[in-house]
Amino acid sequence: MMEENEEQSDAPQPELNFRNDNNEEDSFRLHMVTWNVATADPPDDVTLLLHLNSPKSPDLYVIGLQEVYSGPMRFVSDSIFDDPWSQLFMTTLAPLNYVKVSSIRMQGLLLLFFSKLEHVPFIRDVRATYTRTGIFGYWGNKGGVSVRLSFYGHMLCFLNCHLAAHMKYASERVDEFEYIIGTQTFDCKKAQTVFDHRLVFWFGDLNFRIQDHGMHFVRTCINNETYNLLWSKDQLTMLKTKEKMLQEFEEGPLDFQPTYKFDPNSDTYDSSGKKRKPAWTDRILWRLRPTDLPPEEQDESDVGLDVRELKQLKEDEEYPLKVRQELYTSKMEYSISDHKPVIGVFTLVLRKIHTTPLVRLQPEGDWSADIDSIVLYSPLQPFPSSTWDWIGLYKVGFNSVSDYLTYTWVKDDEVAFNEEIIQVYVDKEEIPVQGGECVLCYFCNALQSIIGISEPFRVHESKVAIEEGLMHEKINGLDKTEQMGECCSSGAHPLLSL
Repeated sequence: MMEENEEQSDAPQPELNFRNDNNEEDSFRLHMVTWNVATADPPDDVTLLLHLNSPKSPDLYVIGLQEVYSGPMRFVSDSIFDDPWSQLFMTTLAPLNYVKVSSIRMQGLLLLFFSKLEHVPFIRDVRATYTRTGIFGYWGNKGGVSVRLSFYGHMLCFLNCHLAAHMKYASERVDEFEYIIGTQTFDCKKAQTVFDHRLVFWFGDLNFRIQDHGMHFVRTCINNETYNLLWSKDQLTMLKTKEKMLQEFEEGPLDFQPTYKFDPNSDTYDSSGKKRKPAWTDRILWRLRPTDLPPEEQDESDVGLDVRELKQLKEDEEYPLKVRQELYTSKMEYSISDHKPVIGVFTLVLRKIHTTPLVRLQPEGDWSADIDSIVLYSPLQPFPSSTWDWIGLYKVGFNSVSDYLTYTWVKDDEVAFNEEIIQVYVDKEEIPVQGGECVLCYFCNALQSIIGISEPFRVHESKVAIEEGLMHEKINGLDKTEQMGECCSSGAHPLLSL
């Protein structure tokens, strides 16, 4: 069924004039998921949720969850180790060459951003933040979590929200959203607020309901798949007619059945005594920053615009960005929650502002735990380097920035320098004895991102370890565990400094 939907979504679309005669533009596929999981444990398989059998693999995955279980003991363990949901998505996507670039959690709200490895050096200025709105703003059961970043130079922001529940609180939901937008700020000169970004995705359990229509009419429309008869009474659709901030967001047609509320482990809408009316509570919307001047300023020679805004408009014109939604649907196959997950698949067409990595790096000579090793790296463009930058050694197929085998601080272990090539020393004691296929990644603390990745290379198995009779079962289990323990006990873990 999923593949049929994919084929339909990939049918010829109206021409959007994506091509520019003078400038080459590239297309990127973005797969988004929003799901209120109602404190349930993850399912065994997320193949359908992530469209892993689709012939078109995404470049980016963005997954927003709400009501992830956050009981006291689980929340403490999740703050130290990855939560079960994050683990599931990482172990599923890592073998397919995806890396978790960023994540943020606020109690039950979780946002995960994955990228194909090839794009990782072009994802920069990564920042994440959160805003509480539940119980006077002190409790994190409601609110918003966001991740912002630069993707080939284009500023993107992803905002996952869980807003106030119940039919009568539609205006409160808008107030909460405006509060989140107004208070979230980022340590990034080019895009300090959510709306400073070129493209914003707003999604989550927004909790808007279908009002006025009675239960019988709503269920009849669902059974007959005449969803369009319900749209005019969807609260979010209604509020967009009078709320300017909401009017700036686009949304695809709701051509799928409402995703709330279902009996547990079933496809049956609420049959309890409360008999809650079905609703499209789970949504994905987007806002593309306007590229034209406001009408009142078009004939005033840019009067009223500051230097930053003028520069922004010129950059938008020179480096266009277009968005097309390919698919917007729910996945009825998943029944662990009283909500069904919603999927949005998008094509981003853009002209790259950045086309080369900031750093080129490679291993020098043969690597093993028997000899000290050298990393060579060359800055290809200026970037804000610091003493907190580090180079990590990763197994091919690593699942996140923190999934390194070992690391070295760039400035501490710098052994030679000239204007073109810098050599960094790696102690043999830090290299895993079991070896394997690896890559080197340069992490820039100021940009909070990997800005250079080496070609894969072989770290050889330690001959000394073999001669001394160390068992592989013991080696494989101890290498990284011991290093992580030493780092954490000494406070030297590089990601703890972020």
